[in-house]
Amino acid sequence: MSTAADILNLARSRANEGTPYAGAVTPQEAYELLQRDPAVKLIDVRTNAERDWVGRVDIADTQHGAVQWATYPGGVPNPDFMQQLASQAGQDQVLLFLCRSGVRSRHAAKLATEHGYANCYDILEGFEGDKDADGHRKAIGGWCKAGLPWLGA
Repeated sequence: MSTAADILNLARSRANEGTPYAGAVTPQEAYELLQRDPAVKLIDVRTNAERDWVGRVDIADTQHGAVQWATYPGGVPNPDFMQQLASQAGQDQVLLFLCRSGVRSRHAAKLATEHGYANCYDILEGFEGDKDADGHRKAIGGWCKAGLPWLGA
């Protein structure tokens, strides 16, 4: 059984030279971290519409934050992203960023790191994972495919 420190060490080892944030965790590792350390916080950067229509992680409210990386409709970057993040998380807290497939979460982890958040991690594969051959998500990777707790729309 891995400790939180073991998981974070593995996550840091996934950071390539020049990765602008602390590292990356798999969905399973993210869930383990959340179970082992109540101070860890998952920040869902999907749009409100995605959370409402597709689903959301089912974890303790105290460990769950939501800050849209971009707004819906239109996909306009959220100009208040850092201000909204600051209202939900501390700069020394371990933050796990989640989006649909792992792209926006990397950008969010990078931006937060640039603003002094020292422990930012990308959740690989995201909530729904990549599309399969038929163009559907939740079949190849991600939080849902891993069988982790989530609430459907």
